[in-house]
Amino acid sequence: MSENLYVELNDRSKQIFKSVVETYLETGFPSGSETILRKGGIDLSSSSIRIILANLQKQGLLFAPHTSAGRLPTDKGMRLFVDGLLEFGRLTKNEQDNIKQRCLSKGTSFEDVLDEASKMISGLSNHTGIVVAPKYQNNIKHIEFIRLNENQVMSIIASSNGQIENRIIEDKGSYSESSLREVSNFLNTKYSNKNIFEIKKNIQREINNTKGRLEILSKNLVKKGILEIAPNTENPYIFLHGQSSLLEDEIISKDLDQIRKLFDDIENKTNFVDILENTNNAKGVQIFIGSQNFLFKHTGLSMVMAPYKNKDQKIIGAIGVLGPTRLNYAKIVPLVDYTSKIIGRVLS
Repeated sequence: MSENLYVELNDRSKQIFKSVVETYLETGFPSGSETILRKGGIDLSSSSIRIILANLQKQGLLFAPHTSAGRLPTDKGMRLFVDGLLEFGRLTKNEQDNIKQRCLSKGTSFEDVLDEASKMISGLSNHTGIVVAPKYQNNIKHIEFIRLNENQVMSIIASSNGQIENRIIEDKGSYSESSLREVSNFLNTKYSNKNIFEIKKNIQREINNTKGRLEILSKNLVKKGILEIAPNTENPYIFLHGQSSLLEDEIISKDLDQIRKLFDDIENKTNFVDILENTNNAKGVQIFIGSQNFLFKHTGLSMVMAPYKNKDQKIIGAIGVLGPTRLNYAKIVPLVDYTSKIIGRVLS
């Protein structure tokens, strides 16, 4: 939609529209014809600029906050600008090295890495840094199969953080107690202290090898007890830093009720599963602007998010920046994009 609208704008309309948005991003203030003329680079009369501004407003790209106060971009206008007119910058070598060093300095604990990443991206962007991760990256401490009754077996998976997940398997008495112990011992010997990603990948490789010991023991039992367990995204980890920066923006701070609700949603993890689901379909950085944001309907807020992946290129979480609509997208998009890639390498 925004691409078609971008094509429909003539060069003068694009130039004036771009001037209004850039002034808003730099200052937060609206632009009138005199402001645009003072900025320079546009060879038009004041009356001609006013006509173009009025047309852009009719198209829903600009709005006038007050009579004779100039124009500001709407959420639709910001989307057009980001998709069609914005030129993204690049991180310097020093900025890249700083990101690498800070992520690597936290060792191998994925909680420490993601918490530091949230803190770091908040500091570098001067906005709120957020990282979302499903709770299935913990290392597995113990795996066991036990018989419940003559028809059912329970798989028990205990994680390093104390979380325990049980799964009931209907087996109609197919597996003896000794077989269950043998499978349990084999899995604990081979896969203890690995995360569920590594375990699933290695088990699948073992199953595919028909001469493997796991095939002899019971591939069906392992499939039902481990491979078919879906990751727990209902209660994800949320790493958040720099919330106070939201209150420093004049437009956002006027609506404290919305900010309180946002913080409550973050604390209660409301709708944050949607972030993980959205990143599964994302090819890269996603920009959610104002009321177009699926997470919250605050017209003054935007969010830049990117998925991070493991070494097998499987998406395992999302990282981003939350702030006012007038974010410095040219800087923040490459920042989020690069940091997501570094996190993926560190956690692989």
